[in-house]
Amino acid sequence: MIPLTVREIADAVGGVCHEVDAATWVTDVVVDSREAVPGAMFVAIAGERADGHAFAEEARERGACVTLSGRVIDGPCLVVDDPVLALGRLARWVRTHRLTCKVVAITGSSGKTSTKDLVAQVLGRSGRTVAAAGSFNTEVGVPLTILRADETTEYLVLEMGMRGEGHIRYLCELAAPSVGVLINIGSAHLGMLGSVGAIARAKGEILEGLPRDGVAIVNGDDAAVIDQTRRTMATVITFGTGPSCDVRATDLRLDDRACPAFTLHHGDRAVPVALLLHGEHSVHNALAAAAVGVTLEVPIEEIASALGASTPQSKWRMEVRESEEGWIIVNDAYNANPDSMRAALEVLASMSAGHRSWAVLGEMKELGGTGEAEHEAIGRLVCDLGITRLVGIGEGARPMERACKAEGSALTEATWVATPDEAIALLRSELNPGDVVLVKASRSIGLERLAAALMSKGRL
Repeated sequence: MIPLTVREIADAVGGVCHEVDAATWVTDVVVDSREAVPGAMFVAIAGERADGHAFAEEARERGACVTLSGRVIDGPCLVVDDPVLALGRLARWVRTHRLTCKVVAITGSSGKTSTKDLVAQVLGRSGRTVAAAGSFNTEVGVPLTILRADETTEYLVLEMGMRGEGHIRYLCELAAPSVGVLINIGSAHLGMLGSVGAIARAKGEILEGLPRDGVAIVNGDDAAVIDQTRRTMATVITFGTGPSCDVRATDLRLDDRACPAFTLHHGDRAVPVALLLHGEHSVHNALAAAAVGVTLEVPIEEIASALGASTPQSKWRMEVRESEEGWIIVNDAYNANPDSMRAALEVLASMSAGHRSWAVLGEMKELGGTGEAEHEAIGRLVCDLGITRLVGIGEGARPMERACKAEGSALTEATWVATPDEAIALLRSELNPGDVVLVKASRSIGLERLAAALMSKGRL
């Protein structure tokens, strides 16, 4: 972070100092009181479950020099109308007045975090790169990431999520990206927005937010994405497997662990790439990162080398590990939607040739009125792919189990359990060395606990 005085912050956000020396230097910004260190400013956010103002004293005891608060509290504070909006104003001021780095913004219905991590690893070969931690993609996470950058930062890589129209537009106003990446448009958030068209409009705001001299990097294989390019005056660069894509892959193949290899093309250059990541869907994420690289003048050989060495940087996203007992756990429990669920099941099918495969699945949230049909489709896909066992967890996963059983496949056995603990007991009693187990559900289901339990001989 670029050190700022409390006075500079107050001027940037329109705040009023209370019991704090305006000349005090702020060298860090945190929203979790447990992460406060000397010189930090603690942002007190009133959430659904807890009010950050109640933790200001703890932050101060850990070294925070001031609290950005929505009301006057005991101790040094900078009082604003809304701490979240003020955090955004501060990030926008720093981006406008103090940073000279190239800003890359990424969104899509699935694969945002994985693509962000790949872009950061590609650009990190050419200059100091700051990227969002995990899925810091909200009106809190994006400003915090911007504030992590300083005068030495050459590339700032941001992930942008949304819960409705206008959200990505707001984040673009804070970040002022010169490169925007739209990976795909799918059915995630269908329950919130009501239609794929509304999702496309909301995601397409990332292209609208680009300057005329910016670059829009888009999935040339996704018609809904291409349709959004009419909203930008920036230069459009496409990536994909189609012959007309500017950055494209040919000769795609998967090894026995479902790790892809392909030939990367840009202009008249072609170089081989072999990914350590799992699944054919990783290819589009890698191509998006390659397109960012060539846009920012990273040599294609360096891009290929970086992609080939890239590993998952954010937890619970296609993490592949072998347990002490010899079974393989594919932990993709961070989140789930129909598109990412299908991709993960295809990885499972590819990885488990010659071995038993287990799809341990929980509910996919935020699907609205399409939820039951989408879960039934996943149940049928498990059968179609010849996966050995389906274990549905929780009431929301019942349609998967019912649809799978209705298929009457001789290859697939479907089971339903009420809780993750029941699933752990079932799996531990029946898994054999060499079995491959996919664990996946929406974030709120919390199946990462199950994956962790299967990784060691100890219990939860």
